[in-house]
Amino acid sequence: MNKKYAICYNPTIENASTIMKKLEKILLEREVKYSIYSIDNPKDDCDFVFVIGGDGTILKAARYYSNYDVPIFGVNLGHLGFLSQAGEQNLNEAVSKILSNDYRVENRLMLKVNKYNALNDFVIKGQYQSRASEFVLEIDGKSVCNYFADGIIVCTPTGSTAYGMAAGGPVLTPDINALAIIPICPHTFAARPIVIGGDSVIKIKTPHNSLYTVSADGQEVFTLNDDIIVSKYEKYAKLALLGENDFYSILKSKLHWGISPERFH
Repeated sequence: MNKKYAICYNPTIENASTIMKKLEKILLEREVKYSIYSIDNPKDDCDFVFVIGGDGTILKAARYYSNYDVPIFGVNLGHLGFLSQAGEQNLNEAVSKILSNDYRVENRLMLKVNKYNALNDFVIKGQYQSRASEFVLEIDGKSVCNYFADGIIVCTPTGSTAYGMAAGGPVLTPDINALAIIPICPHTFAARPIVIGGDSVIKIKTPHNSLYTVSADGQEVFTLNDDIIVSKYEKYAKLALLGENDFYSILKSKLHWGISPERFH
């Protein structure tokens, strides 16, 4: 059976339409069946998706297409692009490999809270963004601690190189079944990030029925005044990866991991 491909792009990002047209031309030359969708109006009638945009676009596509077990391939537009696998300069080569099935699909753990899912993280903050709030943490029904902080990040291995890392959390390799819980600017030196099993159920209680704001991947925001339950989502994001790209090389190339500042340029 011939695969049906889709191009999903973010028309609000500069140069996205240009890259989309270049990708469309490559697929036409190879007589490949494809559809084109805006990231705000995706469809599930495909077997593989090229996603054109930044990491935010890829995160949004991953949340949608994970429900249909469809692999996605990120095409970077010249920014950090930690989740992307190709850019304009090597697009033709990347497409050739994908059409030849010369790639692997990596299942990435996702999280859920109520009806929302996230590939990177859920961030929980108090009603008043300008001051710290109290967060009562339970893991698998066991009391862990009380955080007095600006917020809490619960992140996946994929999200550990995003907000979680910026807040002082650990970097987790994407192949492990683990989650990280990271307090944001805690008001005590005893509060530290913690890494737990990926199948754990996290409960963050809201004392005094306070209203808490929750964001999924920094994109979907909602409020709760009840206990917040964070657990593994039943689906996985499926990221299509080319053979030469591995997690450690991406750390070095994208985040300058282990490189002294004077060598950045």
